[in-house]
Parts: sequence; C-alpha cells; structure tokens
Amino acid sequence: MNPTNFYGRKVVGAAFSVLFVVYSIQFSFGTFVDDIATDTGWSETRLQLIFAIYIFTYSALSAVTGVFTDRFGPRRVVAIGAVLLTAGYTIWASAPNIWVAFLGLGVIAPLGMSASWVPCNATVVRWFVERRGTALAIATSGTSMANIVAPPIAATLVKAYGWRTTLASFALAGGAVMLMSSIWFRRDPESMGQHPDGKSEGPKIADGGGEGLTAKQATRTVTYWLILCMYALTFLVVFVPFVHSNQFAVDLGVESVTAATVISSIGVGGLVGRLLVGPISDRFGRKQLVIAAFALETLAFFGIASSQGLALLYPSAIVFGFSYGATVTLLPALVGDYFGRHHAGAIVGRIFGTAGSLAAIGPYVAQLLVDSSGSYRFAFVLSGVANAAALIMAMRLPHAGQLTANASPTRS
Repeated sequence: MNPTNFYGRKVVGAAFSVLFVVYSIQFSFGTFVDDIATDTGWSETRLQLIFAIYIFTYSALSAVTGVFTDRFGPRRVVAIGAVLLTAGYTIWASAPNIWVAFLGLGVIAPLGMSASWVPCNATVVRWFVERRGTALAIATSGTSMANIVAPPIAATLVKAYGWRTTLASFALAGGAVMLMSSIWFRRDPESMGQHPDGKSEGPKIADGGGEGLTAKQATRTVTYWLILCMYALTFLVVFVPFVHSNQFAVDLGVESVTAATVISSIGVGGLVGRLLVGPISDRFGRKQLVIAAFALETLAFFGIASSQGLALLYPSAIVFGFSYGATVTLLPALVGDYFGRHHAGAIVGRIFGTAGSLAAIGPYVAQLLVDSSGSYRFAFVLSGVANAAALIMAMRLPHAGQLTANASPTRS
C-alpha cells in the first residue's frame, strides 16, 4: 500500500475541520456574555447556568453518539450533528427571551455538539495505531486553533455588528463546514480495503490488533476507572479558564478586546501541547506524559489565581493551554492503547460522557463564588486542587497496552 494514498489523512483533516468550527463557537461564549447581559437584561448567572446545562447535555450525550459512531459510522452522526448545532445556535441568536435562548443553547445545540469530539476522535483512533498520538494531535489541534482565532474575531465583530449577528454568522458558517466535512469520514481502514497507519498488513494483537475489549469489559478493569476518575477531576474545572479568564482580565483592568486574547493564549499553549505531546507519546509512551501534563495544569491554575495583571496571567494561561491540550489529546489515545480500537467510540463516549458532563459544574460554581466573594481567585485555587488529585490518579496507571495484549480484563 502506498502511504501517500492512505485515506486516514482525509479522516484526520475532516476531524480537524469539525473540531475547529464547533469549538470556535463554544470558546467565544466568554466574549458574548457581557454584551448579551447588557443588551437583554438577562443576568450573567442565568447565562452561565444555561451554558452549564449545554456542557452537561452534550457531554452526557457523547456516550450515545460514541455508540452510534461504532454502529452506524461517523458520517451520518456528524452530518446530523451539523444540522442540530446550527439550528440551536441560530435559535439562541434570535431569542426574544431567555426561555427561547435556553431552548437553543441548552436543548438543541448540545444535541449537535455531542456529534463532534467523541465521534471525531474515536474514528481517528480506529485509523491509527503506531501514529495514533500524532494523528490525534493534528485532529484535536483544531480545538486549539479555535481558541487562538475565534475569541478576538468574535469580540471585534460583536463591537461592530452586535452579538446576535455575530453568533448567527458563527453558527451558519460552522454548521456548513461541519456538514461538508462529514462527507470525508469513514468508519475504519478496513471499510476502505486498507490497514491502520497505511501499513501493508494489520497490527498484531499486542499493538492494537484484534477486537480488543468491549465497553462492558472495559468497565470491569481498574484502569478504566482510573482514567475515568482522573479525567472527571480535571474536566470538573477545565472550562473555568475558558469561560472566566476573559472577565477576570477585565477585572484586573485589561481592556475587553485585549482581555479576549487571554483565551487565545490558552489556544496557543494548547496547540503547542497537542502537536508536541502527541508525536512524543507515540515514541515514549503516554503514562509519563499524562502525569507531567497534569502536574503542569495544577501549577497553571495556581499561577492564574496569583495573577495581578497580564505579566503572570498570560504565561499561566499558555501553560494551562499546553497541559490541557496534552491531556485531552491523550485521552482517546489511552483508550485505544489499553482497550483496543474496535469499540473506541463506545468507551471514549462513556468516559467523556461521564467525566465531561462534570465540566458543566465548574464555570457555574465559579460564577457563584464570584457573586459571593467578588473575586475569581478562590475558584482558580480550587481548580488547581482538583488537578492535583487527578495527578495522583494518573500516577497509578499501568503500562499502556497491557490489557489489549492480554485480551483479558481484570475483574474489580
């Protein structure tokens, strides 16, 4: 097989495109909040609650879209998601009251968003074994590129055209790109008469060949629960910087458009983290890298909490982005390494559906802490503590590949 004709390259490109557009919309939320509240009179706390429901719903539904991806293939799942995501955000952009806004952002949009992260990454896992970390790094870098590009553009457009026009434009453009990208998805290399990584033969069982473990078998292993718990702890607080760093910078005296670049700096760090850690993990293994990433993420939260201005806030945000990008990229890779690739959609979906849904709590609780204390610092400190606990869990992981090599789950 000629590696240059390997269809997996197109799958990675499609995954990058989908993740870029959906997270461009999501990570711009922090730049919309003040303008929405000022224009409509809706309280920021209620808006944060709707956003929390959005995160919870799409994360929880990822357990379903993961199974659908394994069963029906990613093309149909992503295409349907594109239509629902566009509809949800368009309804929110035109909402005459907060209840219609809730219908758009809290009910319909998350149905579409659930068809992005898990289906895209689970499909990439199926297409790659030896270069799995590299492929996932490229695909998920779309998320980091969204961090870099979208918030400043959104902030500028909101000032020029208002939040409704900007949000509707993001929704229509993003939905169109997501729908077109769905055309390039295929379930796995076998469906195209190819093998993972473009090789001339399939991988050995110890390297990710064979059927691997089903989702039910995976949940009977200690490793599954370690991965679930450590990602639950970090996802619990992971959106706090994305949602609140913009306003935190404003409270420190930074001008609003400049403050939006703090979110972009997270994206810069995330892009470097994904593109660097993914390929390195292919060569040196993923356990030590995920431990290092959680350690850096812990330090980054404490750095943000200690910031008095951009001098510390920028580097702390970059380090947070680097470590967050690394840990998120390594999640589907860890699932593929430990449990095999054939049921990756269901297993990644279960972990992301459970752990990711907790991400809904962090930004809303942070807003409540701000309302009661007048400061974001305590929320960032608690976020650092949660990541320290995740670090302890990561240190207990076994060597990657142990479960798929033995093809026998450890009963718990």
